[in-house]
Amino acid sequence: MTAYRELAPPTGLLPVVACLWEHDVPPGHEQRVIPDGCVDLVRLDGELVVVGADTGPVVVAAAADRAASRTSGIRLRPGAAGAVLGIPASEVHDQRVPLAQVWPGAGAALAEALDAADPGGRLDLLARAVLRRKAERDGLVAAAARRLGLPGARISGVAADLGVSERHLHRRTVDAVGYGPKTLGRVARLRRLIGGGPAPLAERALAAGYASQAHMSDEVRRLTGFTAVRFLEDAVLTAA
Repeated sequence: MTAYRELAPPTGLLPVVACLWEHDVPPGHEQRVIPDGCVDLVRLDGELVVVGADTGPVVVAAAADRAASRTSGIRLRPGAAGAVLGIPASEVHDQRVPLAQVWPGAGAALAEALDAADPGGRLDLLARAVLRRKAERDGLVAAAARRLGLPGARISGVAADLGVSERHLHRRTVDAVGYGPKTLGRVARLRRLIGGGPAPLAERALAAGYASQAHMSDEVRRLTGFTAVRFLEDAVLTAA
């Protein structure tokens, strides 16, 4: 088993950061990452990268001939990435981009500081770097994300409740998250499924907001690469 740990962010970062996290990775370990609507800043294999919001599963494999390593990261809440990065989040979705390309100067300096720090100090450095951005989460997108996470939510209804057009909501969501409300809703539904607790698959599917068990099975395979049964065997709801 690998050790994955999530820590609560400092109080000043709670509006924009879901968690700080560490992952101790043994040689040859394969990790499957599934969409969660978030963007992370991650020190991965000695490089500091922006991990954009994913629209499908990503498998990360550690080399079998390398020593065990610790990956450190800070996860931005849905709707916060655009402001923290200073660019539309759509520019990094489904990508791993060196932070130095996004934050010229500051990103390179942070990467150097992380290289010199001991493992226990890296999370503090990441938190301080995000705090210095003085970013604010897009309130409209944050509200939309909460509503899209409810069973039966429809984009048209969410937009109407928030007093904006569907086009305006789409644009703001793409800038702040990396993709539009439709994908964000699919991700929210998957997270409801994970957190639904033990029950027959058909019941879990309906409770999460899927039209049917077949609909759920198709969506799970698209977003995770696994069958629903295999995925739910050990799926754990992470902070977002």
